[in-house]
Amino acid sequence: MVWSLIQLGFLDDPRVDAAINWITHYQRFDDGDVHVPKGWPYDKLTSCFSNHSCHMGVAKALKALVAIPVTKRSDEVNGTLEAGAEYWLIHHIHKKSHDLSQVSKPSWLKFSFPLMYQTDALEILDILTALGYTDERMQEALDILVSKQDDDGRWNLERTFNGRFQTNIEQKGKPSKWITLKALTVLKRFYS
Repeated sequence: MVWSLIQLGFLDDPRVDAAINWITHYQRFDDGDVHVPKGWPYDKLTSCFSNHSCHMGVAKALKALVAIPVTKRSDEVNGTLEAGAEYWLIHHIHKKSHDLSQVSKPSWLKFSFPLMYQTDALEILDILTALGYTDERMQEALDILVSKQDDDGRWNLERTFNGRFQTNIEQKGKPSKWITLKALTVLKRFYS
């Protein structure tokens, strides 16, 4: 919601500012190796704030904060972005950080549009490259991204919420304009 409101021009709305402050204050980036905070909101939101930070929550929090223009980012926002980026880098985008031979969620390697509350490796790469990261821990995910490009330079829609909306957005298994645009943007940022 914060990302959407920023995109629609509501960055200066006090309610959006309050939501940004919530993210910078409460969003966790731990890897199951620290003491879980107690109290509100952690006690109520146990599905997303249990022993390990929720990957989807981390991705969407960073997506929202990346939408803030660089010149309008507070120190708290910048610190949150750094912590969140490092969270994804220790996971090599799509791996289990405590065992990098295992993929965290195989579905993250199937690119989707729109993602809704879900995430995938392409969205995470998009966030990190928008922040200017070109870390070697991103390389395997980038190699997977490149391997999915077809002979015409496009990427297919691999996962979809089609059938759950008023109208379908593109066709599963066929080239996707949205995924192709995002993939090319990520590659240009990383390799430029």
